Amino acid sequence: MAAAVSELLTGWCLFGLALLAILIFCWVYVRKYQSRRESEVISTITAIFALAVALISSALLPVDIFLVSYMKNQNGTFKDWADANVSRQIEDTVLYGYYTLYSIILFCVFLWIPFVYFYYEEKEEDDGNTCLQVKAAFKYTLGFITICAVLLLIGAFVPLNIPNKKNSTEWEKVKLLFEEFGSSHGLTALSFSISSLTVIGMLAAITYTAYGMSALPLNLIKGTTSAAYERLENTEDIEEVEQHLLRLKSKCRDGRPLSSRDRQALQQLEGRLRTLRRRERHLESIEKSWWMKFCEAIRPLKIVWGVFFIIVALLFTVSLFLSNLDKALHSAGFDSGFIILGTNLTNPLNMLLPVLQTVFPLDYILITTIVMYFIFTSMAGIRNMGIWFFWIRLYKIRRGKTRPQALLFLCMILLLIVLHTSYMIYSLAPQYVMYGSQKYLVQSNKTVGGQPRNVTYVSKDCDADAPEDQCIVTRTYLFLHKFWFFSAAYYFGNWAFIAVFLIGLIVSCCKGKKSIIEGEVDDDDSDMSDDELSAYYH
Repeated sequence: MAAAVSELLTGWCLFGLALLAILIFCWVYVRKYQSRRESEVISTITAIFALAVALISSALLPVDIFLVSYMKNQNGTFKDWADANVSRQIEDTVLYGYYTLYSIILFCVFLWIPFVYFYYEEKEEDDGNTCLQVKAAFKYTLGFITICAVLLLIGAFVPLNIPNKKNSTEWEKVKLLFEEFGSSHGLTALSFSISSLTVIGMLAAITYTAYGMSALPLNLIKGTTSAAYERLENTEDIEEVEQHLLRLKSKCRDGRPLSSRDRQALQQLEGRLRTLRRRERHLESIEKSWWMKFCEAIRPLKIVWGVFFIIVALLFTVSLFLSNLDKALHSAGFDSGFIILGTNLTNPLNMLLPVLQTVFPLDYILITTIVMYFIFTSMAGIRNMGIWFFWIRLYKIRRGKTRPQALLFLCMILLLIVLHTSYMIYSLAPQYVMYGSQKYLVQSNKTVGGQPRNVTYVSKDCDADAPEDQCIVTRTYLFLHKFWFFSAAYYFGNWAFIAVFLIGLIVSCCKGKKSIIEGEVDDDDSDMSDDELSAYYH
């Protein structure tokens, strides 16, 4: 029993260190992008907390796998301390951890984040009565609460393994539904709600992460244009616009009014001139900043990182393709959610993770690296594309200039993408996520002259064919595969993810170098935003 406590403490201590690192990362990340001029304490705390909870839930995955794996020896036998009661206690500890984290995520997605978002929307429209702003925000948030309640009810009472008795009454069927809900302790309700959010996260990952996986490394390799060269081009553009303005103004020197077409052109040129002058100030500020000089000095390192990231992206894509191809060829079909029994076409990550898992915490480090890679590539995709609602651009994400509402949207998207990351890791390494490095004993009969002589036992990696009492399935897998139709949606989503990545790779290869102030200066920016960018670089 002492050994069990020791193993349990080892896993949870590392989880505690990961939690601390996550909180520090989220604070730095949010502070980096939030607007210095429109910074709000509540939106900052909300964004940091929501992103941290999502990352903590992903950090629980390797702990779950570590705990089920360390109950067994490498020869396939259970360790002395790993009896049925201890195993159940460890499984319940992880399960309660998921209950807590996923419940907090539902609270953030359906109550806290919408309420804070609508509160600031009302605050911009009516900067007077706080009570009215709170009432209006809560009124809009009630819609999200209703959606959450509906998802929980559907998940709680959707029939999974209800026996179909022809002679049973309607009341008996309802009673069976309630009995299943009670026996699962609300697992199906929570699993359905989280899976619904994971599907939305899958769509966000297809939109932003897949494109960011190609845009981020190629931008690092290509680099940006020189600030001095851009200043020279910008100065020429300013002179050209000023000449156009002089020609237009010369038409009304004798007192004649300008035509409507000329007035419209004059307004456009004056707006263009203001933008060019803001660009001039930003470029001058960047050219003198120590940060840009430092970035130029480490340019070779950026190229190395870019090459490394593109190799990692190709590795992920190949692994995902092989995993999906395996499901297409060997799964039980659409009605089963393309669930596959065993691995027929292995992939690099599916081979690597179980090997690393035997040397704790190497797999923990790799999982953390994968999650952070998805975060950074998602952020690269969001920064390049912005936040859109169909064809309407809602917000731009920029360093030191992101509004509170955009910051909440950003963290909501990242939260959903991180939720989907758990299934993405399962797609890349299904055996690792289900069983870790567990093995079980298989009876092997040696025969001499066709007659059995002696019986031996050989160890085999745990898979779907293993007896239930010999291999312990992770709690993560139970949450991910409670409903077959979500698994089917993930399967088709993986194909879409691969397609968008390849399209993004082609587009990123064809595009030239980015401007050194790409996206930092736009026509709809105010002059007050200039101070924010200058403060960021200095």
